[in-house]
Amino acid sequence: MSAPFVQHPDLSGKGVLVTGGGSGIGAALTAGFAAQGAKVAFIDVAEEPSRKLADDLSRRSEHPVTFVRADLRRVEQAQEAVRQATALLGSMSVLVNNAGWDDRHDVEEVTEAYWDESQAVNLKQMFFVTQAALPSLRQESGAAIINFSSISYLLNMGGLPSYAAAKAGIVGLTKSLAGRLGPEGIRVNAILPGMIVTERQRRLWLTEEGISETVGRQCLKRALTEADLVGPCLFLASSASAGMTAQTMIIDGGLL
Repeated sequence: MSAPFVQHPDLSGKGVLVTGGGSGIGAALTAGFAAQGAKVAFIDVAEEPSRKLADDLSRRSEHPVTFVRADLRRVEQAQEAVRQATALLGSMSVLVNNAGWDDRHDVEEVTEAYWDESQAVNLKQMFFVTQAALPSLRQESGAAIINFSSISYLLNMGGLPSYAAAKAGIVGLTKSLAGRLGPEGIRVNAILPGMIVTERQRRLWLTEEGISETVGRQCLKRALTEADLVGPCLFLASSASAGMTAQTMIIDGGLL
């Protein structure tokens, strides 16, 4: 990928793990770190597109990009995938908890099984992935964790209560982990995207009318894409944000 982003020399050669890194926002983050010269591994459940992405990026990156398959809803699978990725990377300095599932659901239709599955993929796995990554992160100077939340829980959006609850929980988790890990030199911050127009969002949820309406409410009068999240994530992973932890960074074009 061409890299229209600021280069952060301290990320070169660093071990980076991205969850949900095989498509959409995650794929952009994976490519962004690879373009920095980092050693990148990503976890995803979708095998075919993930292997293609890893092969494509490996051909044009300084270091091979590694894909590890896992269903993050299964704690043992998730933690084993982290251990595999760490072994392949050799070390891990940056963990990007990006994986999520923004399925729409009406309050009247949510079952206990649906709620548990939504929380498992959006919140629960984030804690247990982080827990598994800590032994490696603790060995590195200036380690960073970046958790992906969403502005959805700030907008009173009625069509995704379980998802919104999980994304609010991610902010609480971020702050708690920052308090616990700060004395060890590990920074923990969160990114809250607004409307990010990905191929998946267009296919499942977004219409041209809806995109135009949201852009009309933003300060920046353009639709945001995956690329708009790469620079902020690189910043939070790098020494440029060395004094920043327990913070939330909203990337929404000025919607809020």
